[in-house]
Amino acid sequence: MIAVVRLTPAELHRVVDELADLLTDTVDGGASIGFLAPLDRTAAVAWWRERADAVSAGHLTVWVAHSDDRLLGTVALAFPDKPNSRHRAELVELMVHRDGRGQGRGRTLLATAETEAAAAGVTLLHLDTETDSPAESLYLSAGWTRLGAIPDYAATPSGEPRPTTIFYKQLGASAGDA
Repeated sequence: MIAVVRLTPAELHRVVDELADLLTDTVDGGASIGFLAPLDRTAAVAWWRERADAVSAGHLTVWVAHSDDRLLGTVALAFPDKPNSRHRAELVELMVHRDGRGQGRGRTLLATAETEAAAAGVTLLHLDTETDSPAESLYLSAGWTRLGAIPDYAATPSGEPRPTTIFYKQLGASAGDA
């Protein structure tokens, strides 16, 4: 049975080693999520520890999927700090261990983030992902709208510049108003 739970700052610190393993696995697997390979595990631990401050401040919400004491994946929502943007959030860092992909875990994490965002009053989500990556088909099949691509926006873990695709999804009452 897979459970998805929202992490408090203390819980994030408790599972920081597992989150770092997930991050290094994701980067080693070729996903363009902002890091170059090989990603030093110490740097991955430090990066996740820094996220706890954003969680404490309410600027970031992190969920993890786990089963039998094993962390399987994570997703987060980043919330803007401007008063005129409280209705939106950015979906960030959707990651699933390579050995667990293709089993619906990414979809479960994505659905959790969408449901929880709507419950918090968020009416618009946005994200970016590497163009032509496997993630694009996940977002399209989950009802996200492809806005367009920016050339050479990010680099692969090997440092190759790649385009990124911007997606958005309207939630709640405003979704039918578009």
